[in-house]
Amino acid sequence: VQLQASGGGLVQPGGSLRLSCAVSENIFGIGTMGWYRQAPGLQRELVATMTTIGNTNYAASVKGRFTISRDIDKNTVDLQMNSLKPSDTAVYYCNGELRRTVADTWNDYWGQGTLVTVSS
Repeated sequence: VQLQASGGGLVQPGGSLRLSCAVSENIFGIGTMGWYRQAPGLQRELVATMTTIGNTNYAASVKGRFTISRDIDKNTVDLQMNSLKPSDTAVYYCNGELRRTVADTWNDYWGQGTLVTVSS
């Protein structure tokens, strides 16, 4: 099973982008899903997460500008990013707590990363 992320690119400051992430196949269970990012020279950090019942958690730096959403039926999680700043430039990674089959345990999965560059 894979997490397939898309939607990165180059955008000017103040602009918007939408990232999408999909679980590649039907599996037994999907728990919390979210987005993390890693800027050059820095550690990976949480951007936003959403539980299966819709509870959200946002990094202070993105609150009010980014919105995370999920489609439980389609097994997708999106990140709408508005009012982007140069400091948002990073590789964004999709993350999910997944359980492949009833015999498996819950495990952490990561997507391949998608680059977001905010620059004029």
